[in-house]
Amino acid sequence: MRERVSRGRRIAAVCTLLAFFAVLLGDIVKLQIFETKEYEAAVSSVSSRTSTISASRGEILDCNGRRLVYNKQSYAIVFDATDFPRDSEERNTIIFSLIRLFERNKLEWIDDLPLVYDLQGNIAFKEDSAAAIRTMKSKKMLSLNEYATAQNCLDALIDEFDLQKYSQRDARKIASVRYEMKRQEFSISIPYTFAKDVPEDICSGIMERNSLYKGVDTRIIPERTFADGSIAPHILGRTGAIDAEEYAELKEKGYKMSDLVGKNGIEYVMEEYLKGTDGLKTIYTNDKGERTTEITKAPQQGNTVILTIDAGMQKVAQDALEQALQDYAGKIGNMVPNAGAVVVLSCKDSSVLACASYPTYNISTYIEDAEELNKNPAAPLWNRALVSPYATGSTAKPSVAIAALESGEITEESTVYCNGSYTYYDQKFKCEQAHENVYVNVVNAIDESCNTFFMEIGRRIGIDKMNEYRNLLGLGAKTGVEVNEAAGVLDSPEYRATLNQEWLPGYTVQAAIGQAGNAWTIIQLANYVNTIANGGTRYRAHFIKSVKTSDYSETLIDNNAEVVCETGISAETLDIVKRGMLEVGTTGYCRDYFYDLPVQVACKTGTSQEYRKINGYSTKINNGFLIAFAPYDDPEIAIAAVGEGMISGKYIAPVIAACVEYYCGLSDTSPDTTTEGELIP
Repeated sequence: MRERVSRGRRIAAVCTLLAFFAVLLGDIVKLQIFETKEYEAAVSSVSSRTSTISASRGEILDCNGRRLVYNKQSYAIVFDATDFPRDSEERNTIIFSLIRLFERNKLEWIDDLPLVYDLQGNIAFKEDSAAAIRTMKSKKMLSLNEYATAQNCLDALIDEFDLQKYSQRDARKIASVRYEMKRQEFSISIPYTFAKDVPEDICSGIMERNSLYKGVDTRIIPERTFADGSIAPHILGRTGAIDAEEYAELKEKGYKMSDLVGKNGIEYVMEEYLKGTDGLKTIYTNDKGERTTEITKAPQQGNTVILTIDAGMQKVAQDALEQALQDYAGKIGNMVPNAGAVVVLSCKDSSVLACASYPTYNISTYIEDAEELNKNPAAPLWNRALVSPYATGSTAKPSVAIAALESGEITEESTVYCNGSYTYYDQKFKCEQAHENVYVNVVNAIDESCNTFFMEIGRRIGIDKMNEYRNLLGLGAKTGVEVNEAAGVLDSPEYRATLNQEWLPGYTVQAAIGQAGNAWTIIQLANYVNTIANGGTRYRAHFIKSVKTSDYSETLIDNNAEVVCETGISAETLDIVKRGMLEVGTTGYCRDYFYDLPVQVACKTGTSQEYRKINGYSTKINNGFLIAFAPYDDPEIAIAAVGEGMISGKYIAPVIAACVEYYCGLSDTSPDTTTEGELIP
């Protein structure tokens, strides 16, 4: 028995030893044959480091696949911390030499320091840089009191970066680089970009003098580019360097202080989709000083955002708006600076086909023009289409007609007597119209814009009923677009109470003709007329058509029509109101602008007054509005426009006519946005 057990143990021991040697032999074979190169590299390497490969942002396209915003490859001068000197004086010498090289060649380097020299030659804080100034004074950076002056900041920078031997102006230049290196946490894993879009010959010259420019490297990086910077700048938005507040919020998502982020517009609201995923590369240095680079994680470009904007329609709208404003100023002698806005929506889902604001700017040159743009009293950076609430005058009258018809207060045959004025309590209001027939029905009243008619039916139905339908039509509420928009004001006793004001009886009749405290945006007007045109469905207005991965293999967002509410307004009521609007477009105020179009346009003009400071004096001015839809018998587009300083909305009608022409295929205007052809298959 014992002999059998002993023999079993010997056999088990032998088997265990054989298994051990088999595993060992397998590892040796694996090392010697299959992983030889990897281990040779590891043995011969004396050091390795990992750095980031910046990913390209996603592209932004129009609804037809035209590139609006894309990336181009350009040369950049980058500091590599592995070889860049640690000694402060050596760093300053290299940086100052680069600055002088760039100045001699009239090139720019990245200078985001919020300190500038004023006209008197004194150092001052850069305008509109409050956040950057706070960061500069913070404990993490210069640790200065919040009341520190610009000179205090420059003195601290000179001390911080050992710049005493340089003139103050030269010290400020060097400090702009040293400060950003510190702010962006320059390190082996985080290189610093000194300049972008650098000519190839300058890069070559720097590389040839690598003994002087230690740690200065040339890299090819993606650069944000606009196909045409004048197309929809207020909507597309821009990117910029990440600031301290943004970094605090985004660092958990993998952002670096050297990253660019969307600052406004689509670039901002779609940041999470447009931001690509950075890659990694590992650089091995062997005992001979020879380097090899391995991409250990490939960068992934951001997703492609496809807008509802039609670049062709956008250009037509922009050009026509500018021309109409200039023509009016030339004919009438308008004292108000040319300004206005237009929005074009698709009737089927309220997708925004065009959204233009004037005056405008070129986003491609925003950085160079920023100071002038911010100082311009005409406010070209302001998006009048989305964030300017206006008193919109008679464009509000169709909403009152709908409320009165739906409540049963009037029928199509009901009339109101108009003798040219309307008296309510002790207030007397002028009608402004010369009627063919003093007994006015609802269709006549819309066509001839009779104040007496709408004041009277507004008095009858009251402000609550009026606002019930204005709420359904989306007036005084945000439309739901992805970019920033104003809500405006729907005047009411409740709203006045928030201002500690009493609701006076006269407010009701004034509200009925688009006055009182009502203030609505142009995109609200466009969505309002769209709801009337399409049969009573109010959609969420939107700029985003879809979002796809960069290779188009997957759709991440597909914006189908989103119904905000079915108003329940009867087809009969809408038909009556639309017939009144058709009269305006075919036989009324706007007939001269639309008669030669291939389709009928239904519309409603409006005029309102406001007080504005002009040349230092408070001056009463008019603003002209027009809402429209076309074709009348099968509506496809809804449009709203404003011309500031215009005495009537009919003078902005050429803008609507141009947009309808383009939609009907009659416009030859073709935007220069197809730099590399169309993307969508």
